[in-house]
Amino acid sequence: MSNIHLHRSTTATPEQYVAGLTDFGPGRSKLFGNSADAYLEVHHRGDSFADVTEGSGGIWERLHYDWSDPERVVITTTDSNVWGGASGHTYTFTRKPDGTTDIDVVVIRDGKNLMGWLLGFVLGTIGRGVLEKAFENSVKAIEARNSKAGRPDPDTSDLAA
Repeated sequence: MSNIHLHRSTTATPEQYVAGLTDFGPGRSKLFGNSADAYLEVHHRGDSFADVTEGSGGIWERLHYDWSDPERVVITTTDSNVWGGASGHTYTFTRKPDGTTDIDVVVIRDGKNLMGWLLGFVLGTIGRGVLEKAFENSVKAIEARNSKAGRPDPDTSDLAA
């Protein structure tokens, strides 16, 4: 079993990051590269939880998302072709006095078969950089999405005058 801790600071608020993390619409792969649209299926969604299948590259998992705590999102693997046991992700958000947010992520990969055990070992050792890069890319994509949301659309801003 691999237990991987990731950390990034961001200009996004916890609410903005959670909004990106829980956006299960088309184009999710632009925010989270390991979530290909072809694998994405939302089974059930409530105000602060979702049951979603996602994945890419032949690896899929069904996940229970819980964002009922505004400072934390817990994602538990409920089924997968490679992950089992304690697998999942926990995102913890800390607001900083300067307006930025620290995001700490704990990724647990508990293989349920030979492929899962091997992938878990690789991710916990030499493959850690792959997870770090994917996390960094998601933070940047959510920041970019939020900066675009705050700017008027140049094609329609003159219409408001």
